Amino acid sequence: MVCASSLIHPGSTVLVSLPSIQRKKRGNVLCNNKVRKQRVASMSMSLGNQKNQNAEEASVREGKRLYLGFDFGTSGARFAIIDKDDAIRAEAKREYPLYLSGESQDWVRSWKETLFSLLEDVPLDIRKHIVAISIDGTSATTLIVDSYTGEPLWRPFLYNESCSDALPMVKSIAPQNHTVCTGSSTLCKLVSWWNHVGSDKKPALLLHQADWLLWLLHGKLGVTDYNNALKASFNKSITVGYDPEVDSYPSWLVCQPYYHLLPSVLAPGTPIACLKEEIGKKYGFQKDCVVCTGTTDSIAAFLAARASQPGKAVTSLGSTLAIKLLSNTRIEDSRFGVYSHRLDDKWLVGGASNTGGAILRQLFTDNQLEKLSEQINPSQPSLLDYYPLPKAGERFPVADPNLAPRLHPRPENDVEYLHGILESIARIEAKAYGLLKELGATQVEEVFTAGGGAKNEKWIKIRERVLGLPVSRANQTEAAYGAALLAKKGDQQNILS
Repeated sequence: MVCASSLIHPGSTVLVSLPSIQRKKRGNVLCNNKVRKQRVASMSMSLGNQKNQNAEEASVREGKRLYLGFDFGTSGARFAIIDKDDAIRAEAKREYPLYLSGESQDWVRSWKETLFSLLEDVPLDIRKHIVAISIDGTSATTLIVDSYTGEPLWRPFLYNESCSDALPMVKSIAPQNHTVCTGSSTLCKLVSWWNHVGSDKKPALLLHQADWLLWLLHGKLGVTDYNNALKASFNKSITVGYDPEVDSYPSWLVCQPYYHLLPSVLAPGTPIACLKEEIGKKYGFQKDCVVCTGTTDSIAAFLAARASQPGKAVTSLGSTLAIKLLSNTRIEDSRFGVYSHRLDDKWLVGGASNTGGAILRQLFTDNQLEKLSEQINPSQPSLLDYYPLPKAGERFPVADPNLAPRLHPRPENDVEYLHGILESIARIEAKAYGLLKELGATQVEEVFTAGGGAKNEKWIKIRERVLGLPVSRANQTEAAYGAALLAKKGDQQNILS
């Protein structure tokens, strides 16, 4: 441990200085006795420090093992640190700093700076007990990086960005209605970049947001998890697709010229490597702290909510609206932006809509949202019918890159306007769960709410009325908590240390 090793240094220094003191006063018995006492005291101090070090290392091994999870959302990031009993020991959040690259935001710099700022925010007395780290990121946020340096070769493709120019080529190679057959899929983003760059290609790798941030910590390029990889077309299928049980890519993808850019795929929460030595020393983490594969933000939120039975669902109300339903049956259909993630012997089915908190922030301040929400009567239906989107384009429950936002007519009363928007988002959520049932998923019985929108009690009541289901805030609502649970999982199966 970095911190523990420093405990022995003072004792060592004292012991080194003792011989010179003894030589100077060799003929004086009183002084020799004094020196002996000093030496004994100093040796006792050193032994005491060594015992403290051993006790501290033992305490980490036996009980004070802590797990750090980061959640990188669309507008900011946060961390949660949990102990062996899954209790939160510390948490913090930061907004992304604004950096510009030309006329667009430099997201890579913002994410990187936020990651290391959050590392500094971890309390000093806690860092030395952290034994595992994991990160979740926004689904389908994609980077193309240099395969030697890890530096991005292109601006990031964001989660809600559609590369419809690549869609015809992807549809020509993928099975019909496959999950990659939407413009926002990672494969479409990769093909779009591949076609744009042409013959002027450097050695490159595809990484997701969480993969790249984890790489900054462990230094091994080319690793992802099978939750993030789903959006790159690695879903499980009987005939085609990535199967996490046998770790294989579909034949129709292997034969493509850009296949070599794809990362290796591991289960979420799998240990990758120990934290880089220079990072451990700089921030005071122990040298054998392990970095584990992550997941997507919505999967992390689902893990945090502990919805463990089929029919239980989690709606994440962040910048976007993402739903996950635990189902006995796997369903996928690119026509509606529906896909399934493997979760042990069950399936997490669902999708992500572009509606959500992002459009609310465009229209209202946080203070306005709080004060206006207090005045809403959630038992009274709103007659306003909107489709609230921050810009054109929708992924789920309809996949339409050209779907325009519908936010008019706007009433003069802002309470009515907000009520109409919140209820319209609830209708989109209801349509999404209804679609999953139509496609063959286990019927939803109860909905837990995660994300920033989970704090709005009036919205929960509106959604409960619209959905016709029990809706409640999950005991743990933050995706960072789910990422911390993955870190704990990684420590339990760690064979690196």
